[in-house]
Amino acid sequence: MGLLDFLKSLLSGGSKLQCPGCGTIGAQQDTQGRIRCKNPSCQYFDARSGARATQSRNGTTVPTQGNFRPTDPLTIRYRNFAGQERSFVAERESLVRKRNHLVGQVAPTGAKIALSRDRIQNLSDVEARLPQRVEPGQDWPSPRERQVLSYHKKHGSTSPLYEKVRAKYPNW
Repeated sequence: MGLLDFLKSLLSGGSKLQCPGCGTIGAQQDTQGRIRCKNPSCQYFDARSGARATQSRNGTTVPTQGNFRPTDPLTIRYRNFAGQERSFVAERESLVRKRNHLVGQVAPTGAKIALSRDRIQNLSDVEARLPQRVEPGQDWPSPRERQVLSYHKKHGSTSPLYEKVRAKYPNW
């Protein structure tokens, strides 16, 4: 037995038995002589062993421990990729729209998460309560103004131009 055969046997679970139905290597034979295949599309597939493999991908877990309490809570109803309905309580002031996602701190951990806008069930209610970066009817900052605002916010510095733009857009 060579090194390659040894590695193959380790990766396939130590069994070299080939499934008679689909030809998958790594099938197992139980004490009664029945073949148990690991291929879900095979007629000899063992649902009990397959359930263990898919159980971790089947759903998501939500942390239940933490001490973060939002001062201005906003409830977001969300349907995740697995089709499960979730409800998140987020800090309203922390919510920011980034392309097609909303990013914000959620209870109970205070961790920032990104939620796809396509999957938010109460999107109109959430967007109505998002913090406004510009006043209603006011134009958005030009690309140059956004660059100045972002630079000085990131570096914690200031300049006369930054103060002028900041006065024009106080919520930016």
